[in-house]
Amino acid sequence: MAIITPVRKDVQHHGRIKKYSASLRLWHWANTIVISGSLLTVLINSTITDERPISALVKTELKNAGAAVSDEQAGSVAHALGDSVWSIHIYFGYVLIGLLLFRLGLESFQLADQKFIRKMKSAYRQFQSIKKERELAKHELTVKAIYAAFYILLIIMAVTGLFLAFEDLLASFKSIRHSVKEVHGFCMYLILAFIFVHLAGVFLAERGDNKGIVSDMINGGGSHP
Repeated sequence: MAIITPVRKDVQHHGRIKKYSASLRLWHWANTIVISGSLLTVLINSTITDERPISALVKTELKNAGAAVSDEQAGSVAHALGDSVWSIHIYFGYVLIGLLLFRLGLESFQLADQKFIRKMKSAYRQFQSIKKERELAKHELTVKAIYAAFYILLIIMAVTGLFLAFEDLLASFKSIRHSVKEVHGFCMYLILAFIFVHLAGVFLAERGDNKGIVSDMINGGGSHP
C-alpha cells in the first residue's frame, strides 16, 4: 500500500468504512474549487497577462490601428490587466479564508468519531497498542499528518495573503513585505505539491484496496466494505 494512499477503512471501528459528514464534504469540494481558481489566476498572471509580452502586444496592436502609444502607456495597460486578475485572486483568497474558518469551526461541531484531531489521536493509539492493525494505523497516521501539514499551509497562506491584501493599512510593516510575499509564494508551491500527492494517492487508492474513496467523499460513506 503506497504511503500517500488515503485509507478508506475506519481504524477506530474495524471493518467499517469512514463516514464523512455533509458539512465536511461541502467544505472539501468548495475548497477544491476555490484553490483551483486561485491557482488558475496565478497561472494566468504569470503567462497570459505577464506584463512584458502584454505591453508589446498592446503597443503593436494599437500601432496597427493607427494609434501611437509609448512604452509607459502600454505598460500601464498591461499592469491594469494584471491587477484585474490579481483582484480576482484576492477574492478567491477571502473565500478560502472563510472556508478555513468554517473548517476550524466544524471541528468543534463534528460528531466525536469524525473529528480530525480525535482521528489522528486514535490512529496514534492504535499504532502504539495493536500489533495486528499497526500497519493500517501507521498508514492512517501518516496520511493525517500530511493533511495536518496542508491545514497549516492554508493558515500561513491566509495570514500572509491578508497582509499583502491590506499592505496599505500595514505601512509600518512595509520592511517585511518582500519576506511575506516570498513565504506566500513558497507555500503556494507546497500546496501544489500536496495537490499532486493527494491526487496521486486517490488514484492509487481507487486502483487498490481502497476503491470507492471518491464516491465516499460524495455520498458520505459509512457502509461496510
